[in-house]
This record gives sequence, C-alpha cells and structure tokens, in this order.
Amino acid sequence: MPRGIESSPGMAWLLLLIAGAFEVAFAIALKSTDGFTRPGPVIFTLLAMSGSLGMLSWSLRYLPLGLAYAVWTGLGTVGATLAGIWLFGEAVSGLRILCLLLIVLGAVGLRLTVA
Repeated sequence: MPRGIESSPGMAWLLLLIAGAFEVAFAIALKSTDGFTRPGPVIFTLLAMSGSLGMLSWSLRYLPLGLAYAVWTGLGTVGATLAGIWLFGEAVSGLRILCLLLIVLGAVGLRLTVA
C-alpha cells in the first residue's frame, strides 16, 4: 500500500477503480502504438499497464481475488469498448450495449455474493 494511505475496504475499492481507469488508458494507448512502433504511446502504454497492475495489487490486500479481478477486467472491457465507440468510431448496437450491461451485472452479482 502506498505510504500514508491507510488500508481499508473503502480504499481498496478506490484503488481498484483507479486500476480500472489505468486499464482503459492502457487499452487506448495500446491502439495508438501502431504495433509498438511509436515510442511516445509505447511508453505511456507501459506506464499505464504498470499503474493498473500496481493498483490492482494493492486492492487485493482487502478484496477477494475473484471479485477484484472480475471488476478490474470488467472496468477495462466496458471502458475500452466505450472508448472505442467514442474515440475511434467503432460500431455500436443494441446487442453490444446489452453485452456490456451483462458484464456490469456479472461484476455486481459477484460483489453481492461476497460475505
């Protein structure tokens, strides 16, 4: 845990949300690397990946592995998909949005089953 930040379940959730944001940033930057041929986006991608994994790791001090990993990957998946639609003009459809909602519902369902 970063020095000066007290460990608590609330802080673990905040760190997990930050990890998810880094995950989305990493996915967006990865697309911009053009196959790892552009140094600036490559460096940003690697930094975002490190931040994402670091925050996930810290959140695991309080959160169960399965729950934290599902939320982290769900945030990354939903966030990257929405970013792709918004930033890159990727296709949007009712079925695609439904599938994103199912990912969110799955993560919420896992949270509700944790004692």
